[in-house]
Amino acid sequence: MVRQRAGPEGAPARRQYARSFQTLPRARRAIANRAALAEECLELGKFTEAEYHYERILALPMGDDPIYAFGRARAQFGRSHPGEAVATLDDLRKRWPNYQSVDAHLFYARALEESGRTDDALYEYQAVADYYPGAEARVRYGLLLSKAGRTDEAKAAFREVLTGLKRARPPCAGGMDRARRKGAAGWLSAGRIRHARRPGPACWPAQV
Repeated sequence: MVRQRAGPEGAPARRQYARSFQTLPRARRAIANRAALAEECLELGKFTEAEYHYERILALPMGDDPIYAFGRARAQFGRSHPGEAVATLDDLRKRWPNYQSVDAHLFYARALEESGRTDDALYEYQAVADYYPGAEARVRYGLLLSKAGRTDEAKAAFREVLTGLKRARPPCAGGMDRARRKGAAGWLSAGRIRHARRPGPACWPAQV
């Protein structure tokens, strides 16, 4: 839940939020409360409980929303059931074909990888890497390429990440902002691109 600021300045905002929340239909308030609880369960690693709450939400007339289906998939993935997460996201794709989410797209690729569907995962990683705002998607793509024995392609993917970092300019020049540069550097640290150093806008989901 979002914490309101303490003190006199935060009091009006809290009262306005409370009034706005109370004007919502009771069913929507119940969904909002359960969704907040489900999200908290995810953060605490209580994935079975989180999935239960998302399933309850999706069963409600006003809870039929792709955001909650994505939440359910995250909970299933957290329970070490990536195949179920893939099935949930495939169903999401059919029910809400216009839903677009870069995070859901990357998550779909991860679930495919964990399910052992390497070729499908590589396809989705490559698609999402083209528009994902950071290095994670392309680094994961390169790591899976390396794992699949496609070393030259993996090196090329990692070089693209390095090139992007070198070309990053200060925010005032319209380049990658500090937070994104820091995040990208984090994905390149701890030996994540060691394979590359050895000698030797689209929308989600990508259409197949």
